[in-house]
Amino acid sequence: MYKVRTYNAIAPAGLSRFDSAKYAVGPEQAQPDALLLRSHKLAVEEITPGLRAIARAGAGVNNVPVEVCSEQGVVVFNTPGANANSVKELVLTALLLASRDVVGGIGYVRSLADVADEVELNRLVEAEKKKYKGRELIGKTLGVVGLGAIGSMVARAALDLGMNVLGFDPALSVDAAWRLPAEVERMQDLPTLFSRSDYVTLHVPQIPETVGMINAESLQAFKPGSVLLNFARQPIVDAGALETALKDGRLGRYVADFPVPGLLDDDRVMLTPHLGASTDEAEENCAVMAANQLVRFLETGSIVNSVNFPSVSLEAVDGYRLAVSNRNVPGMLGQVTSVLADREINVIDLINKSRDEVAYNLIDLSAAPDDGLLQALRAIDSVIDVRVITGH
Repeated sequence: MYKVRTYNAIAPAGLSRFDSAKYAVGPEQAQPDALLLRSHKLAVEEITPGLRAIARAGAGVNNVPVEVCSEQGVVVFNTPGANANSVKELVLTALLLASRDVVGGIGYVRSLADVADEVELNRLVEAEKKKYKGRELIGKTLGVVGLGAIGSMVARAALDLGMNVLGFDPALSVDAAWRLPAEVERMQDLPTLFSRSDYVTLHVPQIPETVGMINAESLQAFKPGSVLLNFARQPIVDAGALETALKDGRLGRYVADFPVPGLLDDDRVMLTPHLGASTDEAEENCAVMAANQLVRFLETGSIVNSVNFPSVSLEAVDGYRLAVSNRNVPGMLGQVTSVLADREINVIDLINKSRDEVAYNLIDLSAAPDDGLLQALRAIDSVIDVRVITGH
């Protein structure tokens, strides 16, 4: 019986992916094999002995101590793309609200609640509506920074609205390139994209290289009066530089999903309370994807969408399988297979992959591994973890 400890409210559609005959699932599970969470800030102490995997129902994993997990052989999963449509729709909302003062107009109309005469109401509305005039998106230029699952969807939607779209992503994958509409003009550097864009939207992960990407220097390249949208992560934008750019008119508006002290009452700023993935559909998609990844990993050892381990897939067969994780140093696979050969255990199938400092192996055996074999494998220097998988 596998034990999965949950944090936060996980959508029932995701929880239903765990067969009750094989899994005990819930927030009360002690010494779990896996964790399933959304926004819970995971403490290092919660990485308990015997933990094999953590699945984050969402794209970002800044609430998980990934480096500690890697050191202890714990595979960390996320769910890229599962909430992409939800975020895309919020970005489109932000584009429209940044272009026309719909929020201000609604507030003004509500302020007229005491006006009972329809003629007088219409007179007031017609007299004041010019205060809320905006501009159309058609023909304007949107710069998309980050062309992954969300960025490519935003780019396509902007094209459908009649906008010109520029894109920048130095780490664009082959799969992402196939998803990207041909009409998106790829930029070779950010300053050029900033200088040509009426609107800039950020869709990059929060990693050391992107923290503070939007700073005093980069903001100097922005077209005066342009709009910056941040539905990625707050630390990507330097708050002090942002405030200065708004004051001097370099930025006309800032729209983001992350409230920032000091900007909450600025009329040029619109901030939402982290609503990017807050739709029923996104929560369900993320929960199902995360649960499926845990089930596949626990039952077969295969890994997909991990942020710290390589992608590894080996077709499930009847028999015995070893999942061995180790530090990525030379000669490790040879040492592992030598231990098997010394015990005259035949290897039926094997796959070995590495990622940064970690390597991972799935090995199908002709005979059941005994405790002596497992002890010998765990005794190899630089082996992090050895797991036996049966009944697959």
